[in-house]
Amino acid sequence: MTIQAPTGSSAIRVNTRVEDRPAIVVGSGYIALLIGFACLLLSVYTAYGAFWRNGQVSWLTLFCALCLFLIAVLFAGAIYTLQPNESAVLTLFGSYAGTDSAPGLRATIPLFHARKVSQRVRYNECEKLKVNDLIGNPIEIGAVVVWRVEDCAKAIFQINDYADFVGAQTESALRHIAGRHPYDFDEASSHPASDAAATPEREAARTLSLRESGDQVTNELIAELRDRLTIAGVTIDEAWINHLAYAPEIAPVMLRRQQASAVIAARKLVVSGAVEIVKEALDKLREETDIDLDPERKAAMVSNLLVVLVSDKDATPVVNTGTLYA
Repeated sequence: MTIQAPTGSSAIRVNTRVEDRPAIVVGSGYIALLIGFACLLLSVYTAYGAFWRNGQVSWLTLFCALCLFLIAVLFAGAIYTLQPNESAVLTLFGSYAGTDSAPGLRATIPLFHARKVSQRVRYNECEKLKVNDLIGNPIEIGAVVVWRVEDCAKAIFQINDYADFVGAQTESALRHIAGRHPYDFDEASSHPASDAAATPEREAARTLSLRESGDQVTNELIAELRDRLTIAGVTIDEAWINHLAYAPEIAPVMLRRQQASAVIAARKLVVSGAVEIVKEALDKLREETDIDLDPERKAAMVSNLLVVLVSDKDATPVVNTGTLYA
């Protein structure tokens, strides 16, 4: 049977779907060890009797001794050990027979082959990737993913090497997530090319930036990785972005852009405050004094106050000792 399992934006085909199920086991390995040891002793005793009984070799007794020895070997081969958070996938002549997860000395039915799979928590550190964000800026991004095997049968039979598969899917998912969001929200809002090709999906993604919306972007990365790795029987416990920066070729330019944006924001704040101060000064001058300024003098006063308040350097006033009408 062929099934198609969705993984993010692509699909992976597998010929046969397998899932974990309990295996048929003898139980404690000590019982199998005792049976094997008893059969070994009995085979030695039987072989001894075959050669020394009445001075003739008993081929039937010798055959029984050989059978007992083979039984001892089979029971010895059926014994294996499992540590905590470790499972054994059992197969019989290539056919899946179940999974045993009980720790300790274990034994299965003879002729079953046990393949151990660790279910301990592991982590995969994705190296820095150079990708383009939503508006095309080249950036460097890296992530750390904490994962573990949840379904041992899928990890063994549906993926050739599940550890390499996790690394490849982590890199692919990180590239996909980085391309769905801008590095910074301000850049996406002011980028004309992105507005021209705007779609509802791109507009929704553009509201989350890689730099400012780290938690939401990380949640998207975890959800996509879980979807991609379901076919391998792997689950994601945690993930986070451990490196995010502009690519070296545009880093100086983007730094100057950010500095310019900060200067413009500061200037706007200074001008807004200066206008409020001038307005308050004119109101107090009109309310608390009898001086009535004509429009020309008021404009001159506003201009002088704004120059003094907005200037980066100390202003040097010029005192007019005459009148405007002299």
